Amino acid sequence: MNPAPASVLVNGAPAHGRYAGRIARIEWSGLQPRPSWLWRRLHHKRWHYVGLGDAQLFIGVAIVDVGWACSAFAYLFDRRRRRLLADWSQDGLPGLQAGVAEAPLAGANSWFLGPGARLSLRHEAPDLLRLHVATRALRLNAELGLQDMAPPLLAIGPIDGGIAHATQKTSALPVRGWAEADGQRFVLDGAWGAVDASSGLLARTTAWRWASAHGPDVGFNLQQGYFGNQENLLWLDGQAIAVGAARFDFDADRPLSPWHIATDDGRVDLVFTPEGLRAANRNLGFAASRYVQPVGSFTGTVKSGPQARVRPVRSLLGVTEDHHSLW
Repeated sequence: MNPAPASVLVNGAPAHGRYAGRIARIEWSGLQPRPSWLWRRLHHKRWHYVGLGDAQLFIGVAIVDVGWACSAFAYLFDRRRRRLLADWSQDGLPGLQAGVAEAPLAGANSWFLGPGARLSLRHEAPDLLRLHVATRALRLNAELGLQDMAPPLLAIGPIDGGIAHATQKTSALPVRGWAEADGQRFVLDGAWGAVDASSGLLARTTAWRWASAHGPDVGFNLQQGYFGNQENLLWLDGQAIAVGAARFDFDADRPLSPWHIATDDGRVDLVFTPEGLRAANRNLGFAASRYVQPVGSFTGTVKSGPQARVRPVRSLLGVTEDHHSLW
């Protein structure tokens, strides 16, 4: 894979491709021809998401700006009891109650402020991200270390019905900190986390299926839908490896049944066994979303190339997602 470019734009055009390495900012102001202010307001979608977990729990936190509105969510899933101990979400006004940073990692400063809620993801010296959540359902203070991480993915690609999208995603980041929910306190030292920073000029209707799981030796990010195979990546022993188009075989009406996920180049072949899920369905008429994110484990095989040895994957913690938005 080529190293990440300095900008998502080259001479005013998106620098489409899959790259390995950090980018300082995901910023579209130099796009040519430049869309109107109203079109940008309606179509520019961006978010910062962090998923982290270990043998006892999984936590998902997101701050989202869809242009005309913003939202945030935070949940904690207890893997031992197989139920959500915290499931919080809130909407707000972009710019006033939330900001999603153009800097995905170094320099990141995303935040959400609402009634009874304070969330932030901020870069701090020397090279770590601090995730803070203070809501009635969940309190969290965690550090995610960036210093020794594998090269993150940078994907830039065209969007049917929109213009372009870019995403920076990490593999496993070491975690330290704590979380509190349902009267319990959890120590997060030894957990692993991953960051998804995305920004795009998207279509009014957007849908995707997604799988993400990360450990110190193996991790992957797979997507089927609006972004094609642009962000499909496998990390093995710290090496970033582009993989082919992903196929998601599952029952959308029964998302807690097993999922089979494989790539057309044979490099990834996995079965995902859900343990529980978070779901949200909303319909405002002019906007709607249907979202389900099961938490569970992946078992199967991966390999770095057609002739490479097969590597087993056993009970790797991660998530899948089935998401449809009219936004």
